[in-house]
Amino acid sequence: MASKYHNLSDYDTNSVPNGKGTRVGIVVSEWNKEITGALLDGAMSTLMRHGVEEADIRVKTVPGSFELIYGASQMVKTDVDVVIAIGCVIRGDTPHFDYICAGTTQGLAHLNATQNVPVIYGLITTNDMQQALDRCGGALGNKGDECAVTALKMSVFNS
Repeated sequence: MASKYHNLSDYDTNSVPNGKGTRVGIVVSEWNKEITGALLDGAMSTLMRHGVEEADIRVKTVPGSFELIYGASQMVKTDVDVVIAIGCVIRGDTPHFDYICAGTTQGLAHLNATQNVPVIYGLITTNDMQQALDRCGGALGNKGDECAVTALKMSVFNS
């Protein structure tokens, strides 16, 4: 759903399962750290608000968004119930944006379909910095909140 029609931080709290005992892995890209750090903060606070203990959240960093694939592939092998992949790619002057976005999306989708642990897609892909800022706690909410809610809803498949 286009975020211009839906605030990323708006959700029905009653529809979110209690996260007590849920072990969450988060792989976050260091590239565009101002954005990914805010997305991580949103995910962490939403997870804890819904009962996930901070000790049950394992965070690993990777250099860029493309590396989220490898990071998530390793994280699913650990003792977690769900993995959230967080990254941000902002369009530049070359086709690099298209390749990174497509490759990362395909890689994460493949993991999500083939592993026994859900992999939540938290990659934001924007045309400019303002769009990214709007999606990491700005005018359109925080994609990290949305990822955390999705993670809790998907973790019940492993119960």
